[in-house]
Amino acid sequence: MVSFWALCGLILANARQASFPNLRRLFIEARTDNEERDVSRRAFYNAVLFLGSVAVFSLIAQRMNASI
Repeated sequence: MVSFWALCGLILANARQASFPNLRRLFIEARTDNEERDVSRRAFYNAVLFLGSVAVFSLIAQRMNASI
């Protein structure tokens, strides 16, 4: 037998999922395949650029601290 609170939790979870659709899916459906590909590539290149800049600044900081 399911407790009252478990049943309330299930009802709230289902209501929450129904009222808030997946935003990523809505944005994907609003774009064409080419637009989605461009957005994904741009996000990937931005992530690579960010990680590369973190690595470069880390190396610079290590060399500056090593000389002190």
